[in-house]
Amino acid sequence: MAVLSKIRERSMFLIIIIGLALFAFVLDPSTLGDFFNSTKVNEIGEVDGDIISKQEFASAIEEYKSQTGSRMSDMQATKTVWDNIVRKKIYQAQLDKAGIVLGENDVWAELKNSPSVKDNPQFQNEAGLFDELRLKQFLKDIEINNEQLSSAWNNYMKQIKDNSERNTYNNLVVSGLGASLKEGENNYFNNNTKINAQFVYLPYSSISDSLVKITRREIESYISTHEKDFQVEESRDLLYVKFDAKATPKDESSIKNDLASLSDAFREAKNNVNFLADNDSDLNLDTTFKFKNQVPVEVADLLFNGKKGDVFGPYKESGFFKMTKITEITKMPDSVKASHILIPFIGAQRVTKDITRTEEEAKVLADSILSVLKRNKRKFKSLANDFSSDKSNSAKGGDLGFFNYARMTPAFRDFTFTKRVGSIDIVKTPYGFHIIKIDKQRNNQIAMKLAVIGKKIVPSVATENAVFEKAEKFALEVSKERKFNEVSKANDYSTRPAIGIKVLDENVPGLGKERQIVTWSFGDIKVGDFKRFDTENGHVVVFLSSKTKKGLATATKVAGSVRPILLNKKKAKLISQKINGTSLAEIAKENKLSVKSVNSVSLQNPTLSGVGAEPKIVGAMLYAELNRLYSKVEGAKGVYAFVISNKELPTALPNYDSERKRIADTRKRQTFKMYEALKQATDITDNRGSMYGLN
Repeated sequence: MAVLSKIRERSMFLIIIIGLALFAFVLDPSTLGDFFNSTKVNEIGEVDGDIISKQEFASAIEEYKSQTGSRMSDMQATKTVWDNIVRKKIYQAQLDKAGIVLGENDVWAELKNSPSVKDNPQFQNEAGLFDELRLKQFLKDIEINNEQLSSAWNNYMKQIKDNSERNTYNNLVVSGLGASLKEGENNYFNNNTKINAQFVYLPYSSISDSLVKITRREIESYISTHEKDFQVEESRDLLYVKFDAKATPKDESSIKNDLASLSDAFREAKNNVNFLADNDSDLNLDTTFKFKNQVPVEVADLLFNGKKGDVFGPYKESGFFKMTKITEITKMPDSVKASHILIPFIGAQRVTKDITRTEEEAKVLADSILSVLKRNKRKFKSLANDFSSDKSNSAKGGDLGFFNYARMTPAFRDFTFTKRVGSIDIVKTPYGFHIIKIDKQRNNQIAMKLAVIGKKIVPSVATENAVFEKAEKFALEVSKERKFNEVSKANDYSTRPAIGIKVLDENVPGLGKERQIVTWSFGDIKVGDFKRFDTENGHVVVFLSSKTKKGLATATKVAGSVRPILLNKKKAKLISQKINGTSLAEIAKENKLSVKSVNSVSLQNPTLSGVGAEPKIVGAMLYAELNRLYSKVEGAKGVYAFVISNKELPTALPNYDSERKRIADTRKRQTFKMYEALKQATDITDNRGSMYGLN
């Protein structure tokens, strides 16, 4: 009883001890310190010590996916948002080092001068001039009354600030990237000097690879002296065997017969939507008109010689068995020429960040433009120039040219193909309000509405079970033998590699989007482990063949790219031993070769006849003395000896300012390379894998 009493007194202490023991059991011991460090747990990465928190990153992903309409996967959004955050932090750090701060006044100035704001009638006074007070009042009003619109404006101003920071830094660097007149002169003469020469060429291929030995130590030595060229990310190499479940001829026959049995009922059906739903069609009803060239060739002639109510099929097309019924026949143009003025609003598809009007405001503006056009259609071009957000066509008066029936969104298409030439009206689409004018129509021809019931050609349950059993049997044999390749070969299965899988990849080469396999390969498994996965088309047994750690690549991984370099270096030494003559003729005779000639070669065209591109050799020729023998010169394709017989300089220019400007402009266009250099010099820690349960 005394023991029990003491336990009761220390119950809370025991609970804590037991809890810690459970955590120690579940967690890797090395992570216990991190567990109690909340900062560490919440980090997704660092940029030169500036922490990126998981909350910051998750919010940015959510915001980005909201802006893009969730049209991309989590992994795509993760990569884009990470790149954006890293870029922003790198530029902010550089501006901080330079003592430059972009404040609210700078962002406001950029906003005021933005054409989409400055030229917006909503922010102009009666004289048509930009009124800053109107913009401020507008922003204040939406902050109180329209949270969604206010959020869109705040995001727009954040983007302005980010762009300004990037542009400010780039402009600072670019302002110092000039060029001198002497550089322009040298560049002009170097590129345009024409060289005549004779040479003897001994290709690397003249020595068999088998005569040159490359050791692992030599490959490792080369890697260690070129570390920057061989840095790699953490990755996995996989081998896999696919077990695709495909419909057998027996399966196809069964699907076709089942569909054929519905022919009479399909013909009599009054409601095609219900008929397709009741009979489990794998195709939805398409209510658009079709021209003959838009229907499957298997039934095109039959359909366009048929009448309303006729049913054709079953026929096989694009992985389906189909039956088609004619539901409507008409005549319409195959192409239309029209003009439009697009008035988008917040929430419309593909709307740019500078669009701030609501749907109601957009409709009022569209109605007012239509009223003007009904009185005078000749104003269409000028109004399109002033008001249309479709900038690709506004400069042409909104002219879209000729387009076919399938190109346009449904409401736009139906108006332009069913109304007469000269018609003008407002049509709402997902992109906003369009004021449309039909200019021309051509090639009236028969068009049909067709109801199509389709059954996808898929394997039967019996076929799927047989494939599943096959995959399971293979996995069982591998688990017993632990020899993936040998078991594959014994069963005559084809093994396929997937090399260099990264932690945030979604696709596995040859399998498509299989994030589950990527996640498994970076989990708590070891080389030699395997697993069976269900895929869209069957099953796959995957084997982890290799793990690569982040850092310097191993000799095994890069031997394929390093070995040819080392081979050529050793071959060059062997070839150089054969070049001992005091003239080209002696060298050629000694090696049973002929002396070759090249005329008018230059750095702009560094091609040697009979050899190919050799910029390094042509560069050596440019600075060589006339009539002097140069030998044992290593190029990309072999070792050379050459003599320059003539150099033809280009005509001197009055000045070289144009060349100087060209060099300077080329340098100033390298902002992407500048950023890449900054990124390479920045200490970046990337722990994005932790968001997806990966270490």
